[in-house]
Amino acid sequence: MRANPVTTVQNYCTDASGCFFAEVWESRPGKWRVHYTEDEFCTILHGKVPLTSDDCSIETFAAGDAFIIPAGFKGTWETVEPVYKLYAIYENKA
Repeated sequence: MRANPVTTVQNYCTDASGCFFAEVWESRPGKWRVHYTEDEFCTILHGKVPLTSDDCSIETFAAGDAFIIPAGFKGTWETVEPVYKLYAIYENKA
């Protein structure tokens, strides 16, 4: 499992509370563990991504797909093809 893929992020919006972000993210191929503490809405603009939860369920997303990763999700993120995604996250910091 490649734990340190090459990624870049460009922030487009952060609200005054610091809880909401809208960004563009790019990644080269790789696979790594994830644990989401925030709710994330994603749209894959380019590429292919299988997400595998710790209970072994797998969902694969590709260009044109929109989906939500809920806070508390644990598993692996795999970038199979270079990915370009637009996403918005909300993390309750209370």
